[in-house]
Amino acid sequence: MQTASKAETRAFAGQHVLVTGASRGIGWAIAQAFAARGARLSLAGRDAALLEQRRAALNALAAPPGNLGHTAFSADLTDAEAATAMVRHAVAAHGPIDILVNNAGTGVSQPFAKMTADHWNQMLAVNLSSVFHVTRAAIDDMLPRKSGRIINVASTAGLTGYAYVAAYVAAKHGVVGLTRALAREYATAGITVNAVCPGYVDTDMTAGTIETIVKKTGRSAEEARAELAKGNPQGRLIQPEEVADTVLWLAGAHAASITGQAIAVAGGEVMP
Repeated sequence: MQTASKAETRAFAGQHVLVTGASRGIGWAIAQAFAARGARLSLAGRDAALLEQRRAALNALAAPPGNLGHTAFSADLTDAEAATAMVRHAVAAHGPIDILVNNAGTGVSQPFAKMTADHWNQMLAVNLSSVFHVTRAAIDDMLPRKSGRIINVASTAGLTGYAYVAAYVAAKHGVVGLTRALAREYATAGITVNAVCPGYVDTDMTAGTIETIVKKTGRSAEEARAELAKGNPQGRLIQPEEVADTVLWLAGAHAASITGQAIAVAGGEVMP
């Protein structure tokens, strides 16, 4: 569980934060960071059992005062109706969403010459369409209040190209493009829209990538991990908490003029 200083613990008090892909990795780090600063959390993802564990952990250690505690909703966010229903349930529990963090996503490698339409469609559905579905449902409550922060967790794959992950790269470029389009559209509506673009982060998803490299190349896990870290000029994997800190800044009062940006958190790997 992340901790915050006494001055920080009320930074997001009373604000409703919806985090998708909240049960693991970056999403869980983001959820903890907001909870530690007084926000009311709605956690969304597919793994109902793990989401419930995360919800219980937050309520035990950082339950916001004056309400029933943090909530969790299991949903397939690639389905428009399911995503909309999830948002409506979250609003019913905690009121209109003040901060939306679209973090749900996955990456699976496949050589382009062997790529199937199913693989392509799945990568776009999970990484891009889910962002559209959830944002479309959440923004209806932001517009009348002329207030809201939308933060999309993209990837350095949204800023450059990588071999063997064409569908993932295309989807994350789409997230960055959607971010910039919405930032322009809602610039005078009190809503900021930004993207955070991490490089390889020390999460379960990266562990899966390492496992794939080991199987396909015969390298050791240590060698595979070092190969991924080598892409970062700092020679390391990014920590989830570093991404969470960037999200907190974009959601905070001092970032009111920051919109339409795609911020790389990657040790200098990508310099757009």
